[in-house]
Amino acid sequence: MATVIRDDVIKNVRDLPSLPAVVMELLNSIDEDNVDISVLANKVAQDMALTAKTLSLANSSYFAPAVKVTTIQQAITLLGMRNVRTLITKAALSGCFPERACKGFDHALFWQHSTATSIAAGILALHLNLNQDYARTAALLHDIGRLVLVSCFPQDYASAVELHTEQGIAMLEAERQVFGMDHAEAGALLAANWNFSDTMRLAIAGHHEPDRPGAGFLAAIVHVANAMVHQIASAEEGHQIMPSVSRTAWEALNLDDAIYARICQEVQVAFEKLQAAT
Repeated sequence: MATVIRDDVIKNVRDLPSLPAVVMELLNSIDEDNVDISVLANKVAQDMALTAKTLSLANSSYFAPAVKVTTIQQAITLLGMRNVRTLITKAALSGCFPERACKGFDHALFWQHSTATSIAAGILALHLNLNQDYARTAALLHDIGRLVLVSCFPQDYASAVELHTEQGIAMLEAERQVFGMDHAEAGALLAANWNFSDTMRLAIAGHHEPDRPGAGFLAAIVHVANAMVHQIASAEEGHQIMPSVSRTAWEALNLDDAIYARICQEVQVAFEKLQAAT
């Protein structure tokens, strides 16, 4: 029995602040080749809070630039547009979802997982000769529904975590019991409210169920990337848990055990670098 009325989740999604216009422009220009980087950098620079957060991330030990990054334009030059797109998006989201105390939810680990999944999706896309930016951005955003639920209902989300840990039920099912929906659906609602592209919205909605009708190819990439990161994290903790991977996604990405192992090894190296920096 849900303790939060589903309509309350929908209302809270609608009441959340929108992403800055420049971030929406950035997300909507993923597949455009003629983006004027200097114009975009100037627009970002007009938002002081967004600029400060982005530059702070750019100067983190993960990227470890040779010189201190002091402007968005410099960040793009040193780190590349792909990395800066991720940094700006992450900075904007952290501004929309301030950290709330929620027992069982670690904001730092959330961002580590989201960033690692973004990296894994980019590596998968590279091997498949697909658009890395779309894959990386969709993967960075795949769990955004968790931020919605934690930000709006921290105590209720703590109850869902408790159900998961004490009764051993899947986290998705625990969310459904408490909220009447899971984080994938909450994320899709937010994506629709923020006017994300249908491709991005479907990837967020279907990252746990890429075989559902209309989920799309991007959902399959995010699904596999998510599984890879969970597998690596569990191994780091001394467990050998292999998350289930949808057969539909596996076949859609034309994977076999050898290819999966090779890509997973690349992801492992990137994951270790990310861990060392956080």
